[in-house]
Amino acid sequence: MAKAAEKLVVEVVAAHNLMPKDGQGSSSAYVEVEFEHQRRRTRARPKELNPVWNERLVFAVADPDDLPYRAIDVGVYNDRAASGGVAGGGGAAPHGRNFLGKVRVPAAGVPAPGEEVVPQLFTLEKRSLFSHIRGEITLKIYRTNSGEVVVKSKPEKPVKAVVSGPEVVAAPPVTGPKKQQQQQPVVAVQPPPPQPEAPMDILPPPAPVLMKPVMLADPYPASAVFSGPGDFSLKETRPRLGGGTTADKASATYDLVEQMQYLYVRVVRARGVAAVGETVAEVKLGNYRGVTPATAAHHWDQVFAFSKETIQSSFVEVFVRARGSDDHVGRVWFDLSEVPRRAPPDSTLAPQWHIMEDRKGERGAAEVMIAVWFGTQADEAFAEAWHSKAAGVHGYGPLGSIKSKVYVAPKLWYLRVSVIEAQDLIPMDKGPMAIGRYPELFVRAQVGSQMLRTRPAPVAANRGPSSPFWNEDLMFVVAEPFEEFLVLSLEDHVSPGRDDVLGRLVVPVSSIERRWDEKLVVSRWFGLDRGTGGGNVASGNTNRFGSRVHLRLSLDGGYHVLDEATAYSSDLRPTGKQLWQPHVGVLELGVLGATGLIPMKARDGRGATSDAYCVAKYGQKWIRTRTVVDSVCPRWNEQYTWEVFDPCTVITVGVFDNCHVDKPASGNTTLAVRDNCIGKVRIRLSTLETDRVYTHAYPLLMLHPSGVKKMGELHLAVRFCCGNAGNMFHAYVRPLLPKMHYIEPLLVRQVESLRFQATNVVAARLGRAEPPLGREVVEYMLDHRSHLWSMRRSKANFFRLVTVLSGPITIGRWFELVRSWNRPVHSCLAVFTFLVFVTMPELILPTAFLAMAFTGLWRYRVRSRHPPHMEMRLSHADAATVDELDEEFDTFPSSRGDVVRFRYDRLRSVAGRVQTVVGDIATQGERMQALLSWRDPRATVLFSIACVLAAVIAYTIPMKVLVGLWGLYAMRPPRFRSRMPSPLMNFFRRLPSKADSLL
Repeated sequence: MAKAAEKLVVEVVAAHNLMPKDGQGSSSAYVEVEFEHQRRRTRARPKELNPVWNERLVFAVADPDDLPYRAIDVGVYNDRAASGGVAGGGGAAPHGRNFLGKVRVPAAGVPAPGEEVVPQLFTLEKRSLFSHIRGEITLKIYRTNSGEVVVKSKPEKPVKAVVSGPEVVAAPPVTGPKKQQQQQPVVAVQPPPPQPEAPMDILPPPAPVLMKPVMLADPYPASAVFSGPGDFSLKETRPRLGGGTTADKASATYDLVEQMQYLYVRVVRARGVAAVGETVAEVKLGNYRGVTPATAAHHWDQVFAFSKETIQSSFVEVFVRARGSDDHVGRVWFDLSEVPRRAPPDSTLAPQWHIMEDRKGERGAAEVMIAVWFGTQADEAFAEAWHSKAAGVHGYGPLGSIKSKVYVAPKLWYLRVSVIEAQDLIPMDKGPMAIGRYPELFVRAQVGSQMLRTRPAPVAANRGPSSPFWNEDLMFVVAEPFEEFLVLSLEDHVSPGRDDVLGRLVVPVSSIERRWDEKLVVSRWFGLDRGTGGGNVASGNTNRFGSRVHLRLSLDGGYHVLDEATAYSSDLRPTGKQLWQPHVGVLELGVLGATGLIPMKARDGRGATSDAYCVAKYGQKWIRTRTVVDSVCPRWNEQYTWEVFDPCTVITVGVFDNCHVDKPASGNTTLAVRDNCIGKVRIRLSTLETDRVYTHAYPLLMLHPSGVKKMGELHLAVRFCCGNAGNMFHAYVRPLLPKMHYIEPLLVRQVESLRFQATNVVAARLGRAEPPLGREVVEYMLDHRSHLWSMRRSKANFFRLVTVLSGPITIGRWFELVRSWNRPVHSCLAVFTFLVFVTMPELILPTAFLAMAFTGLWRYRVRSRHPPHMEMRLSHADAATVDELDEEFDTFPSSRGDVVRFRYDRLRSVAGRVQTVVGDIATQGERMQALLSWRDPRATVLFSIACVLAAVIAYTIPMKVLVGLWGLYAMRPPRFRSRMPSPLMNFFRRLPSKADSLL
């Protein structure tokens, strides 16, 4: 019969933009189709996120009239064990696969035999709420009579998509010139032999993006915003650190960088020079020429450094000229083959007097004091020297901005102003408007640019309007040395836009008492000044009257002033130095260089280029490398050292483009010059093995309104040394933050506000250094916008939470598999194990602890050998839309219009808190996973040892005793409890998460 002879053909054409599931940035995808209890599958395409199959799966149709009530289930899976194409069939589910998406297609609209067939694009759907999938699949579904499988399609009609939205024109071609695309049909039943397929002319492929084959090392599809395959991975490098195999004295200090040879010429002063006014010293080496500033005393004391790579002459000349003159008054030259070499820690080379030659070549009475030597970047003169590669930079301002410097961030304090009450206030308005109005009294406090105010004093039955009561704390951030004044004004809100000042008080911050613990300082009564000018407490006041205010002022040194998020903070010590613990190790950072930087500016005659420098921040010490002018592949090779007081901290390294190089020497510019951000890297110290040198090239990722871009690669060498392992492991059980954060905790909104104030204070102080560290640099390094709402960050935190919950979901699915008895052997083993634990419950805890300990040992083989870095996919930067990026780069408050500003900013404020909460939940789950993942090797060792000890204790002590002791300990009276967190909680909070890897 015709109806019984019909077949249903599902032609799997291709899939696009699939989710990588193999742990290497790719997937080995295959398609499984089920229809009326018949299951067929295609071959697996290894390492392809845009696989092309062009395979036909044929199904028998029992009753064609019943098709409108049937559906076709299409599933896409990643084959873990696939090393090549495997034809599948049968009904058993394959082992070792990951879900990539599914589609359910109603069979009601399947074309009948003889009707035209067009490919259809379906969006892959989730299997559950927590499925993390994406992509589309192109299918051709049709019916045919027995023996007729191939159906020609008409080229006149365009391809239509089933999903809603605009018409899909990016359908891949069904056939192509490549032979590997013409596959044989894969069927389980015995279908008729396939006939050669006629060429289809539906639509020309619009772009090769969806059909571009992805390389094996390509972890991302080619349709993303970024440039090419493999660009965003962390690469291990093998630089010749410390000069390679040749060991010298400099290798003890500069063993994490490549040695760079320089010719140093130090010109000190001249004597016996004729009275020609101001003179300059000129050092000439081939085509390079360096000139000292002009001086009338003939004293310069300046060092010139010429890179050995650029030396094109066999001698160096030193001229002494009159300012503005081309003729020299003296000359001396040195043969480079006779120049000595110096390697620290040798003392500096002593300069010598050399008799100069005049214009006629005759020796006269004029002499110049010079020292010439060959050295490396380890030389003390390297940082302050004039470098030959900066020959095109002129002027004191630009020259000062390209030198390497070390900055010390100011010591920050929390200033606590406790406003208790006031007495004997005299209202300003005594007219008829004041009758019948209860005054709204509040206190406004200001320190520098920070301003806070109390709530209006509540109405109290036992207090009159002249004696308000607040008892409210105001917190400020101040920095040493204390130069600001605390200005308080007691005001009355008379009407909208009008606040009458009833009294003022000015207190120097330097005179406020400091405290180190939870003990309160003594409160004091301060007299208020009636005048608007205010007076100082330390000096006498002639305008004082009877009103006074009761305050408790203190500088709280027991807190750590947070200027960056706790997830990637570089310092967690309290402000008071007497509360510091001894350091646990030393961090050494070698800033080698960068490659492939995107040009940030165009310079006349030299094309597009960059003037890059590097900034690293850890604790209070900020470092800035020298600026390499006119290079997209700069080489810094500078090494720096920090003392580490807590291993669970993060060092931040950023790369910037110096925009002060092209600034005029006079500095008379109308627009403020801001350096461009190129990218940054964060490295958590606890993820580093002790005494191991990590040399990697880190991708520099930058988020722009158009998408994420790779700005280049930063080459670093990192080493974390520990002298005392006992101090290191003891740090894991100490509280993460100082004691005051737990005794008198700050509110969440207070912490965010104080962090914003701390960032402003640090930026202002570092901006006063020479050369200044720009505000844009400080804010980018401290990531001051991380708490603001972003759809991209919210999605990233959500999927982090999904990844954390995937473990319990997998356990639930395994339990359902055991209950289903699809695998009788597994189910029997599970039931037997359950009965063993029921009969011998004392084995439950020892078995669980030993299982976790052995799991940690087993995962030691597959532990990560590389430090964490900024991950683009974890940050969800590759999938961010233009609208989401526009929202993320919008200012706060919004600049998109006054009509929606209030509601929009309120939504962003609330969503920012939700985003933070989701991120915190994901952080806790990631810390649980980090117990046995060897991300922090020391923590995993401690936990494994603790599991073994717990297993022994649980085996020797009866379960009833353990449960009873735990219950009594948990329900003990509050008098016997400590407000400090337990060592277990301290250990858990120190475990690493993926928060410091977010972009």
